[in-house]
Amino acid sequence: MTVVPLVDEGLGNSAYLVDLDDGRALVVDVSVDLRAATAAVERRGLTVAFAADTHLHADFLSGARQLAASQGTEILASAAGHREFGHRGLHDGDEVDLGGLRLRALGTPGHTHEHLSFLLLDGARPLGVFTGGSLLVGAAARTDLVSPDQTEALARAQYASLRRLAELPDDVAVWPTHGAGSFCSAPPDADRVSTIGRERATNPLLQVGSEDAFVKELLESLGSFPPYFLRLPEINRRGPAVLYFAPSLRPLDAPALRSMDAELVDVRPTRDFAAAHIPGALSIPLRPAFASWLGWLVPDRRPVIVVRRPDQDADEIAWQAAKIVYNVVGELRGGMDAWDAETVHTQLIRPGDVHGAVLDVRQESEFHGGHLPHAQHIELGALVDRAHEVRREPLVVMCGHGERAMSAASLLERTGHRDLAVLVGGAEDWAAATGQDLETG
Repeated sequence: MTVVPLVDEGLGNSAYLVDLDDGRALVVDVSVDLRAATAAVERRGLTVAFAADTHLHADFLSGARQLAASQGTEILASAAGHREFGHRGLHDGDEVDLGGLRLRALGTPGHTHEHLSFLLLDGARPLGVFTGGSLLVGAAARTDLVSPDQTEALARAQYASLRRLAELPDDVAVWPTHGAGSFCSAPPDADRVSTIGRERATNPLLQVGSEDAFVKELLESLGSFPPYFLRLPEINRRGPAVLYFAPSLRPLDAPALRSMDAELVDVRPTRDFAAAHIPGALSIPLRPAFASWLGWLVPDRRPVIVVRRPDQDADEIAWQAAKIVYNVVGELRGGMDAWDAETVHTQLIRPGDVHGAVLDVRQESEFHGGHLPHAQHIELGALVDRAHEVRREPLVVMCGHGERAMSAASLLERTGHRDLAVLVGGAEDWAAATGQDLETG
């Protein structure tokens, strides 16, 4: 038996492929972007017999139904999720014979009401547990994605679920779905897998002395999250549409682009965008986090047209959008070389050249950890609604490296802001260049 993590660095998640040693496989929490899973399965000459989902995912479209349609895979999921497509609905304690190994469903509500963890057993011996959005490495997943009035109740359920899992033997492997980089509250730079013994000894949320203390600590750790998190669970419950063709980018000539009512998203690196871009284009550089920022900054019902460099992977752009159910209707044929109308330039500056007003668009926890004195702070995800709060004066926009800052500058340009500059680098770079101290808190 081999367990292969399939890591999505951008969303901060791990799916898992379990080779059952008989030519069949189990996958857990796999997204509709099945490229990594398919490659892993084909390398081993396997067929996917089972696809288990620990919960109704908020951060990606599940690939379980796609596997059922294409390979006849049996879907395993919580009966309490009331999914509207074919699956085996499981309750707490139910077991599935995998052909030698067994999978036992453990009711672990908290991240969602219907959340299950899956304990993998060899006979009576537990080998590991797929904890989904329950017990994470050094943390527990957030409980505020259902509704504000249920957040505390779900946090109390999460407390009980973590303690139930902590009763498993020390050597049981912990295979969570959410990891570093996930907006579902995994800590940064954490390992992606662990053991029950290690989590019992080191996870801060397993060290607190009471349920009330657990709830307080968990809820105080919650940051913002992309708005698409609120709509994907229902799409996953009703059943994601089966894809009969891989998503792709349809080439569009410049006149066709001008005539369409669509969001123009420029995925080129920040330096390319700064040098010249189409007026009104939104900068979201193609990188692992592209899907998260697309879903945060673009209304979900808005069609998207992409501008990219020739060396940027069109399939990667299309799949990242598909993971969160975004409609990319095409791309500018020939890229910026084919654009023969007005372009806009955005200034880039080095850390030692920052003067005047500063807007910091990092997450709240990043800003509190250290920021330039007197910097205004508005998270990038909130800037669409709060652009009117930004001072109409020469302004330096900054984040940690420059990508989010360029997205922010492109949003501000749309609202009439001019004389903008984007810092290439972050707060630590500014401190090193100037010899000045950062403010905290």
